[in-house]
Amino acid sequence: MSLSMSLTYTNYLKIDELTELQEYKSAPPEHDEMLFIIIHQTYELWFKQILHEFGKLRRDLEAGNTWGSIKTMRRVLTILKTMVSQIDILETMTPLEFNSFRKFLGQSSGFQSLQFREMEIVCGLRFSLMKEAHQDQPQHIEILESRMEESTLWESFCTYMRTRGHKVNPKRENEKGLIHEPSDEIQEVLAEAMKNDPEAAMVAELFVDYDEGLQEWRYRHVKMVERTIGTKKGTGGSDGAKYLHKTLNNPIFPDLWAIRAKF
Repeated sequence: MSLSMSLTYTNYLKIDELTELQEYKSAPPEHDEMLFIIIHQTYELWFKQILHEFGKLRRDLEAGNTWGSIKTMRRVLTILKTMVSQIDILETMTPLEFNSFRKFLGQSSGFQSLQFREMEIVCGLRFSLMKEAHQDQPQHIEILESRMEESTLWESFCTYMRTRGHKVNPKRENEKGLIHEPSDEIQEVLAEAMKNDPEAAMVAELFVDYDEGLQEWRYRHVKMVERTIGTKKGTGGSDGAKYLHKTLNNPIFPDLWAIRAKF
């Protein structure tokens, strides 16, 4: 291989292309728009990594691989913590600084993040906004619908539990929110497993950690939005903080929370 064709840090990571992806919409360019772009591009990269890890996590769970599942889930949890900490960086931008370029963002909105919707779908969430935000992008609708046919994290976890002899059989019961409704029957089995199967208990607790971590990220996100734009509509005409408030305190693995009262 010639020197000009050698693999380098720059061409392997496509640094030149990467650092050209931040394009100002404000005119004249507002200083803080660069931070806004980089933070959200970084979020999308983390969403991509989490979806990548979810694929491995589901395979490990369905194969009954405890330690592989634990390792992967711990990585996802660390990424979530990093995502939360990035909000601290974004909050160094004042409301006045954000509003200096907000009007140039047009109809773009975080509600249009395809990858975050994919994450929610894999977690078992279903609601109309998932598709509505992508009405003009049929390729995105196709991706979302394909994700909806995949196993959810909860279904993969229940498969894992069955590999260990625990009769946990979830049903898809709701298409207007969380598709796996709480089940007294499943909770009884989970409570016994938590008491008598230490490995299954470790995996279950990591699922609770993820659920809590996602709620923490949602909380920090909504407070950041309130701090930046108050009660105003979000970009793209969304309800902004008002909508985000509705997403708080809604666990995605309700059975794992409900069994706390059984110990």
